Amino acid sequence: MARSFSKKDAARLRDEHASLLNILYSISKEPQRHAQNIKNAADGLVAQEVLRILRDIPVEELSRRKGGLRIKSLRDAGYDNLADVSSANVHALASINGISQDAAHTIKNIARDFTNEARKETKIKLSVDAKTEKNTELLSSVFKYRAFTSLAGQANTLFSSYNQRVQDLIGNLEPSTGTFKWLFTSSVNKQKAEGAFAELTGLLGGEYGSRAKEIIAYAKTVEAVDPQAVWKDFEKRSIEYFTTLESICPGILGNSDEMYGLPEDLAREIQDQCFFPEGLLCTLRRYQEWGVKYILHQGRVLLGDEMGLGKTVQAIAAMVSLKNTGATHFVVVCPASVITNWCREIRKHSKLSVTKVHGHGRSSALHAWIKSGGVAVTTYETTGYFELEDNFRFTMLVVDEAHYIKNPDAARSKNVKKISTHADRMLFMTGTALENKVDEMIALIDILKPEIANSVRGQAFMANAPQFREKVAPVYYRRKREQVLTELPELIESKEWCSLTPQEETIYEKTVLSRNPMAVRRVSWNVDDIRDSSKARRLLEIVEEAKDDDRKVIVFSFFRDTIEAVCALLGSACTNPITGSLTPQRRQEIIDEFEKMPAGTVLPAQIQAGGTGLNIQSASVVVICEPQYKPSIENQAISRAYRMGQTRNVLVYRLLCANTVDEKILSILERKQADFNAFADESVAAKESIELDEKTIGDIIQEEIDRINAKHESQLTEKEGAGSN
Repeated sequence: MARSFSKKDAARLRDEHASLLNILYSISKEPQRHAQNIKNAADGLVAQEVLRILRDIPVEELSRRKGGLRIKSLRDAGYDNLADVSSANVHALASINGISQDAAHTIKNIARDFTNEARKETKIKLSVDAKTEKNTELLSSVFKYRAFTSLAGQANTLFSSYNQRVQDLIGNLEPSTGTFKWLFTSSVNKQKAEGAFAELTGLLGGEYGSRAKEIIAYAKTVEAVDPQAVWKDFEKRSIEYFTTLESICPGILGNSDEMYGLPEDLAREIQDQCFFPEGLLCTLRRYQEWGVKYILHQGRVLLGDEMGLGKTVQAIAAMVSLKNTGATHFVVVCPASVITNWCREIRKHSKLSVTKVHGHGRSSALHAWIKSGGVAVTTYETTGYFELEDNFRFTMLVVDEAHYIKNPDAARSKNVKKISTHADRMLFMTGTALENKVDEMIALIDILKPEIANSVRGQAFMANAPQFREKVAPVYYRRKREQVLTELPELIESKEWCSLTPQEETIYEKTVLSRNPMAVRRVSWNVDDIRDSSKARRLLEIVEEAKDDDRKVIVFSFFRDTIEAVCALLGSACTNPITGSLTPQRRQEIIDEFEKMPAGTVLPAQIQAGGTGLNIQSASVVVICEPQYKPSIENQAISRAYRMGQTRNVLVYRLLCANTVDEKILSILERKQADFNAFADESVAAKESIELDEKTIGDIIQEEIDRINAKHESQLTEKEGAGSN
């Protein structure tokens, strides 16, 4: 029986199929290889940072751990710091005149202790502003690991589905790959070979062959990825990169505390809590997943995570998990200013259906939600219109900015408490630190778990004590940014001191003498022509520098007039401003437009309107036009940009004028902060309890009036003296 194909064709077909299977199998194992590459690259970065730390420790530190070592001999031999000692072996140290073999071992052991201590304190920070070779190597390994993790599953599925069949067909084809083999093959096996050749050819040209070639081609593209493409991907998906790093190298970001501040027994229970994320359309950080498990396990809780840690996403993830176990109805209560943002975030990060219950159509929207389920998003004010049947139940009530209901006698507190009686679970959320506002904390806990509130009532004085924290741990959970977002890039703050021009000074003095506190605060921005403002000139320079450095800018001011002046100054470089008169939906539209705009674009915003509830990670320069009476307002505004997902160092510029109320306000706030830090935990929580009262502001203005009057009297005296001469 003659073959319908040549032995070369048979061999080629056999080899091509064998090659495809081998490559598919190899691709299925690639994640392990790249995981090891990530570990190696991370170890390299840690080693580099440890060496940097050791270089800053003089060799004399050895003698602090053990006396009698001949440090001068080490110095004379060129060992100036612990990095030098750490890099040397025992033989090299023992060869130094005056250093015995025993002393060399002791020195190495001490150096090893220092190295281990430095390693424990070392954490990796990745920023677009630090595109070093080692950082690029690490991110490239993470990129390839993530890509191959998805690709490996596809390759493995294809390999498992076709491997045995292809191997059988190759076995049937084998007799046709040689002349003598074919001659001595039975007619039955020759028929099998013919059939195998036809089927293998069909497989190559069919779904198997085309899919295998696509996977292999994409694998080659991933392996050859350009480093710049990796950095761009990191900018867009930094959360996924950090989550991958945390899973492969636990503790590498400096947040290895598995219990995240919870008592050990409770932490073990939280760790074992089931979480069902199907339908969640985003990647959670490890601390966020831990927060979700806490919410699910405890049932009625107050989540106090600091601003920028993703409380909203944790709430959404908890609702998704509950839906996957049969829940149908949820309610989110939030301030009107962020209702649009809540609806967007739920749709963006999950497959949950959303119904906005607010405004004129609130009644029909409420009935639609009761009938169809999903998440009803409403405002504090609208809760007064919620009419629910006595036997109606929903799974979870989420209350955002829960400190709004701290006063039990307020109408909104009563309304929220009323609808909470229909909820099986409750999640209260606030970024405001309550450790220094214990009465507010207890008022909220009293709604959630009255028995815990009763157990800590009257113990405000010990709010920062471990015993108090342990008592409230089952209901109150707070993580700080420095504890869990240790990988955040640098926050670089600077005071930009401007000098008043003679024209500005005249206007300023006239304004001070009017005793109008609000007008006085607009120092430098209230000139007739904004181009004559010293602060405006510095702002122009900052915006130009930002554009050159491929950055976007947010400009915050308390005053609408100042925001309008900034818009007039910068013209087309500005987006529409965010002010208190905008609807939440329009605010979000402006931010969406800002996200798409090029470097150098400026988003002007009134600090009380744009400083809360918004995520603006695309900006990495923040300008604050005047000091705020309450530092927490500035902190909230900065947190719009300096939050999870930010991949660049954030530059904060505070525009200040010397010898004005700016200087006095800043000085008093800094002194208050120093006094507070002497008695309380130094944290954002402490900063939030500091502000200037009306009396202090009046005193500042009076001091300025006295200074200005004294200055004018002095000038008049000098003139009179000059005239008499």
